[in-house]
Amino acid sequence: MLSESNRIEFKERLNDDIEKEVVAFLNYLGGGIIYLGINKKGEVIGIKDADAIQLKIKDRLKNNITPSCLGLFDIVLETINDVPIIKLIIASGQERPYYVRKYG
Repeated sequence: MLSESNRIEFKERLNDDIEKEVVAFLNYLGGGIIYLGINKKGEVIGIKDADAIQLKIKDRLKNNITPSCLGLFDIVLETINDVPIIKLIIASGQERPYYVRKYG
């Protein structure tokens, strides 16, 4: 069973806070990994429509984080026990501080 740490975060699904989580890892020396499709207990629950979710993540990170974090993250589709999950690998950014762009 997997467990969370200061560099590993579990999310059951894509939520409104994904940009904040990514910004925290961009600003953190060493970066981090966010797993979508794993609950807080470390249980694999899977992701439905993983391709669409991957596109949504890329779009949100590209448009909602300043300075640009393109090239600093990888979105990987993995399977654990034949269940699809998304692994979002975030590198530590060189242009800190990164922040979530505010709208409106």
